[in-house]
Amino acid sequence: MRLGLALGYWGRGPDRTHLDLAAEAENLGYDSVWTAEAWGSDAFTPLTWIAAHTSRIRLGTAIAQMAARTPTATAMHALTLDHLSGGRMMLGLGLSGPQVVEGWYGRPFPASPLTATREYVDVVRQVLRREGPVALDGRFHQHPYRGQDGTGIGKPLRPITHPLRADLPVLLGAEGPKNIAQTTRIADGWLPLYWSPTRTDVYRASLADLPEGFMIAPMARAKVCDDVAEGLLPVKAMLGFYIGGMGHAARNFHADLMARMGYEEEARRIQELFLAGRREEAVLAVPDAFADEISLIGPRERIAERLDLWRKGPVTDLLLTAPDPHTLRVLAELNN
Repeated sequence: MRLGLALGYWGRGPDRTHLDLAAEAENLGYDSVWTAEAWGSDAFTPLTWIAAHTSRIRLGTAIAQMAARTPTATAMHALTLDHLSGGRMMLGLGLSGPQVVEGWYGRPFPASPLTATREYVDVVRQVLRREGPVALDGRFHQHPYRGQDGTGIGKPLRPITHPLRADLPVLLGAEGPKNIAQTTRIADGWLPLYWSPTRTDVYRASLADLPEGFMIAPMARAKVCDDVAEGLLPVKAMLGFYIGGMGHAARNFHADLMARMGYEEEARRIQELFLAGRREEAVLAVPDAFADEISLIGPRERIAERLDLWRKGPVTDLLLTAPDPHTLRVLAELNN
């Protein structure tokens, strides 16, 4: 099981520790470093900055939002950074949810998310393979564009720049069972939002036909500390925000996932509190047990024991949101 460093997206401003953490991860032998985006900082610019200050560690987006860019624009970002980094780029994509797509990007959330994802990946693959002009007469993506509001003179094009790798890895962030199953067919890897090494049965049906070399790369908060309860607080804060605030009361993919993992009553309660403006109560309502099983928190010996559970399952890459060099070092030592 390879280790990666997940830096996420910026909060109020740039996190000055990210570059040092990425350099330390590379020095410790971590395989990859990942950036993200929500509705603030983008995923590609910080990753390019990290690429310029490292030489070996692989670079991934976990995740770049599909609604933020056309698939050809995303492919341009990926092939450019792949060239600049010497072939270290991995493209992680996600559809996000209606609240973000319609509220932030000002676009309709696709009526058929699976079709929209499949078409998006198809176009990205066409750009990277450069076997001919990009052409797709899809429901959500048309190349050339054939809408009634167009000129009708759009021309099929292939990228001017020859991609460094036609097989640049494409991974998808997927949560629903059908979306996960489709991911195993059209992508090179899957980026689970929550993964519990003791509840792998939640995903068993969706992962029934894994192709050889398929990456399963969940994110997990890691922190070496003496006080487990205190160490879990940032995990609970993250869960409270995602489950309570990253979606609508009637349509929240994160809350639905928590429910499928055995915490349905708790998930609905977190939503209820968060949407009522009682955010601190929502965070406290996140069960310690759930926060604990999807993270690696506590003294070194406790983390070592729990890390064995992660290695026994199908996870190929464990992406750690580790806030300090000491934790990065301990996990590197334990994983050797």
